[in-house]
Amino acid sequence: MSKHANAGHSQLTRTHKFSLGGVAVLGAAALAVTLVPGHDTEATAKDATVAAAPVAFTTDAGAKQISDVHSSVADQTAAAQKDAKEEAAKKAAEAKKKAEEKKEAEAKAKAEAKEKAEAAAKAAAAKKAAAEKAAKAAAAKPTYANNLDGWIKESLAIMKEKGIPGSYDGLHRNIMRESGGDPNAQNNTDVNAQNGTPSKGLLQVIQPTFDTYHVDGTANSLTDPVANIVAAANYAADKYGSIDNVDSAY
Repeated sequence: MSKHANAGHSQLTRTHKFSLGGVAVLGAAALAVTLVPGHDTEATAKDATVAAAPVAFTTDAGAKQISDVHSSVADQTAAAQKDAKEEAAKKAAEAKKKAEEKKEAEAKAKAEAKEKAEAAAKAAAAKKAAAEKAAKAAAAKPTYANNLDGWIKESLAIMKEKGIPGSYDGLHRNIMRESGGDPNAQNNTDVNAQNGTPSKGLLQVIQPTFDTYHVDGTANSLTDPVANIVAAANYAADKYGSIDNVDSAY
């Protein structure tokens, strides 16, 4: 019994030593195999060695898996960084576009405002120029007396503008013979009156003659002093060359 106990003790000691070495080299799986009861030292060592192989294979696979995980994480990180960079670039581009559009809109509004201001200034200048021109024309236009002298002088100014010949003396002489200077004079006894078209006005003009020889710019009235004189002078110029050539009824 003592010998068997010693042998067992000696065998257990070697097993433990081998098992401890297995723990250091093979890990927990090898240690479990060496402690299986009923096997001798060599069998236990052999089993432990066999058991160690899968542990080593599993360690290499795990390392590969870890490496793959690391690679996957790195790829995902790179992809995320790329996406973030692209998103930032997109936002920057959109912000730039909006800024440019805003700047363009402001420039357009400014140009339109300037154009309107220039148009308003131009219109105001044109209105001012027209008013000044009208004022000058009014100031330059002579004022004529509302009498025979004034009527003849105003008629002569119009006749000169229209190219109708005649003089103050020629007009005055014929007016005094025909009407005595009365713009409302009317002949109700001559042939014209008998035909229904009595002679009227300063130079005793009938309506058909007035209508034919009326001069634009004068009143469209047979008895208007200036209109009557100018129409008669225009008729005399056509028939006799000038009112100055008329010395009797015409």
